[in-house]
Amino acid sequence: MSKKALLIIPPERFNEDELFKPKEELENAGVEVTIASTVAGEITGDYDGKATASVIFSDVSPTEFDVVSVIGGSGTNDHLWGNQELQGFLKQAYNEKVLVTGICAGAVTVAKTGLLSGREATCYPVDVQMNELIAVDVKYVEQHVVAHSDIITGDGPQGAEEFGKALVKALR
Repeated sequence: MSKKALLIIPPERFNEDELFKPKEELENAGVEVTIASTVAGEITGDYDGKATASVIFSDVSPTEFDVVSVIGGSGTNDHLWGNQELQGFLKQAYNEKVLVTGICAGAVTVAKTGLLSGREATCYPVDVQMNELIAVDVKYVEQHVVAHSDIITGDGPQGAEEFGKALVKALR
């Protein structure tokens, strides 16, 4: 299938499993994956894994992609949660019928757009993340993946493969 995915990682300290496992699932299904961040170039993960962001997310249009995913990691809390430009990007993607997704702290980033208010979602089961969901009227559900037709959230490294499979299924 000739679909395209944009995986957005923080400029430092992304979670390796949350990036590499969904990326592998998508690529195995024939989806073309682009890694983006707030900077371009090589980025080091939480566990010293390396990834290369080929684009800055704000330099591309969400409509070029079928799915946009915000990846977690300790850097996501610091760099992406409060990023207003990213919030606007995700809302634009959603309004243009692009599948909006996030895993772990990335799920919190998606919830902060307000697009999940009054709905269920998951994130990493720690108070700092769950409280962020509650603050924007999102009902936290303790499972690996919560898939709505328009937004998918994943809980973290343990659910990263399942999250990837859910993205592939939604793109079919």
